[in-house]
Amino acid sequence: MIGYLRGRLLVKRPNQAIVDVGGVGYELTIPVSTFSSLPAPGEEVVLHVYTYLREDTLALYGFGSEDEKLLFEKLIAVGGIGPRLAVSILSGLPLNELIDAIRLGAVDRLIRIPGVGRKTAERMVVELRDKLEGFGRPAVTEAVPATAWTPVESDVISALLNLGCPRPAAEKAVERARHLAPQEFEPLFRQALEFVR
Repeated sequence: MIGYLRGRLLVKRPNQAIVDVGGVGYELTIPVSTFSSLPAPGEEVVLHVYTYLREDTLALYGFGSEDEKLLFEKLIAVGGIGPRLAVSILSGLPLNELIDAIRLGAVDRLIRIPGVGRKTAERMVVELRDKLEGFGRPAVTEAVPATAWTPVESDVISALLNLGCPRPAAEKAVERARHLAPQEFEPLFRQALEFVR
């Protein structure tokens, strides 16, 4: 089984990476969080790997951190969650936000992730809530209100205004999105759009 790869990054896409290790190109399915942490193609990369083997399937799943890989393994142990859905779940929320949502039983937050229905979200909470010791940070109960916008957040607000969103709604959407998306234009914009629909 392959558990770890170090090599030259050939291709990176939001859900896929190809890594050249000694002349062999390994294709891995990755979550968005791992994609965001990858270097430019041609540079060296290190990925933690989960090898998924079934009668008719051999697939590699890559992760930028050991915690992501371990949470992936816990997710696929939950009934009704396969590897593809587990990658979608890891892509739907940053690692610490996902862990917080499971620990707090925030089913409404979990069902916003594409592919996760209420029953699956409830199963995740019931089966994983007590199995996340040592993962992420301590649980967060409420967000600290924002006092100033970063340049990226200002650009996202401007883009939302250009789409016809009223300023109060745009600012509220960005304030909510800033806790769920990295401080980069595209992911923050996509997350904020979810809150103005």
